[in-house]
Amino acid sequence: MTVRLAITNQKGGVGKTTTAINLGSALGKRKQRVLLVDLDPQANATSGLGQEKDSAASMYQVLLEGFPIERAILSTGFQELDLVPASVAMAGAEVELVPQLARESRLREALRGLDGRYDVILVDCPPSLGLLTVNALTACSHVLIPLQCEYYSLEGLAQLVSAIDLVHERLNPEIHVFGVLMTMEDRRNRLAVQVVEDVRRHFPRQVLTTRIPRSVRRAEAPSHGKPADEYEPGSRGAQAYGDLAREVIGRLRAERAIDMPAPVVAHG
Repeated sequence: MTVRLAITNQKGGVGKTTTAINLGSALGKRKQRVLLVDLDPQANATSGLGQEKDSAASMYQVLLEGFPIERAILSTGFQELDLVPASVAMAGAEVELVPQLARESRLREALRGLDGRYDVILVDCPPSLGLLTVNALTACSHVLIPLQCEYYSLEGLAQLVSAIDLVHERLNPEIHVFGVLMTMEDRRNRLAVQVVEDVRRHFPRQVLTTRIPRSVRRAEAPSHGKPADEYEPGSRGAQAYGDLAREVIGRLRAERAIDMPAPVVAHG
């Protein structure tokens, strides 16, 4: 069984794409077959994995032209990690989807043929609650919400959860919040600690134990087209995403969402 996990937050700058790239790589290094679907018109996950943003076959063709997603899959060259890229054409996809039939379920239908081929499909969503994000929520059973350890990051969280509830009610009864991931943490900052405590009060079971610290080396990695565990395996960011991968595997095994092998001990 393939787990489909949407990584989403309508607020930008919270580490959403960074999480998609680095969690995908860390899961791959732990013997999971991973497909990263770049659904963000900015295509940062695509360039962050060293791929061009002008691919002839991208999520635009899959969603708008019925192009088979299997033919759009690229090998990233990183262990067990494949990619369906976004492209500059995705900028118009949000508007072009509006008059289409079954516009909310285009991604779900496209992914059907990949069940069993991958252990985990990660979907990197745009920073909005438009039709592209609705497609991701309709296609996925699990949602991971990256949340920056800052006061304003709490704003809009209720709106996102309401959107997930609405999709659950009308389009996808399997979807649920799998986890809330605290990102860009500075433990010297008292406010960051307070934000974590506030989020835990609202999501006592969903807040993940792993927290992602601010890391200069991790921030440099996308400009080199590499995940952090390839660019600087010993960095704090790489190690944190390794911890996250282990926690995600453990949670998926605990809820029996997937028949995943025991976590493999790996550096980074």
